[in-house]
Amino acid sequence: MSSGGDVNLANYRPAGIARSGWCNVPAVIANDFLYAADPGELGSSLTGWQNDFPGLGVLLLLPEAEKHRVPELQSFCRHRGIPVMGAIFPALLTDAGFLGKGVIALRFDQCPGWFLIEDLHAAPADGAKTIGAIVSARLAAQPPADADASTLFLIFDGMLPNIGTILYGIFGQLHRQVRYAGVNAGSETFQPMPCLFDATRCVDNGVLGLLLPPSAGVVVEHGYPVSRSLMKATSSTGNRIDKIDGRTPLEVYQEVIKAEYGVTLTRENFYDYAVHYPFGEVEALNILVRIPVALNADGSLLCVGEIPDNALLRLIQAPALESSICIERIASGLNAAPHPPLPLMTFYCAGRRMHFGADAEQEIRSLKQETGATALYGALSLGEIDCDPELGIPQFHNAALVCVR
Repeated sequence: MSSGGDVNLANYRPAGIARSGWCNVPAVIANDFLYAADPGELGSSLTGWQNDFPGLGVLLLLPEAEKHRVPELQSFCRHRGIPVMGAIFPALLTDAGFLGKGVIALRFDQCPGWFLIEDLHAAPADGAKTIGAIVSARLAAQPPADADASTLFLIFDGMLPNIGTILYGIFGQLHRQVRYAGVNAGSETFQPMPCLFDATRCVDNGVLGLLLPPSAGVVVEHGYPVSRSLMKATSSTGNRIDKIDGRTPLEVYQEVIKAEYGVTLTRENFYDYAVHYPFGEVEALNILVRIPVALNADGSLLCVGEIPDNALLRLIQAPALESSICIERIASGLNAAPHPPLPLMTFYCAGRRMHFGADAEQEIRSLKQETGATALYGALSLGEIDCDPELGIPQFHNAALVCVR
């Protein structure tokens, strides 16, 4: 089903999960969730949740087409005194596929530690220090039983050009006290839009952070293969590549894609091919996908995610669904430890959906089957975050799935 499909899921709600909140280990990312085709239908469910769980906290996920409903939801939660945090994405994700209408509500029986910070683009270093201080204080207040690392789940505005720098700044404050995961929210058109909110604010250029319990299992995978050609971004600013090997990026891109894959790239067909042939930023232990999303008149390229000066790049060919090993890796990671059947929170990269087209929903169905999830819920994301398994350093991805159980 394509984004925006008119599906009546007003009564779609899985059985509740009998687990406690984050401060009473063990816990899961959320104790229950529901999807409402009309955000206005949430009121009775939220009221019922609050009656049953006085310490309730709620995370709301909305598609861009429903962004006008945010003030209504904020007003209701303020009136009821319900702590609420939320984000706007290009589309939602459920068992029914990608949906352009409705709202997903996640219930925490005990509200987790969370924060909403705006205007990170103005002073990213200061923002990283603020985040580090907030999380450090929350960690110090946790019960001694929480010996394992909690997960700092971050939802950034996808329009921020320096998310990688902010992530490294946070790591400089917290190091391996937490595991890192997260996604980008915003519009699939990559136009500025307030996309993060709490009970009183709806902001852009910011980040919403939640401190999830040590028991939250997170797997992030893209499973994209890498080409032979090695290039260097000899000049870059944030997420804009100004020079590759000292030349105009478009010219180098055209040469490599022709030599490696036989594709004749022009300005006219750039947007037809870029999502299928992204760059890979070569890290010490990983390849980070960087999807070009805009071609400037001077031949420079804008990507989702920062490209540091002198970063080594390889061109990547996005795989066909039949040859992708992504779902296999996710299932292996999530099923590494015994667990009861649970819903799976899933964020699916918008660029990945553009590449796979109709097969994206088949990949979602395979994900549910291979992981044994009782249900899927989440959204279409504009960038994904995990941490390097060896060093614990947060990494920013494109074309990935973020799965949290």
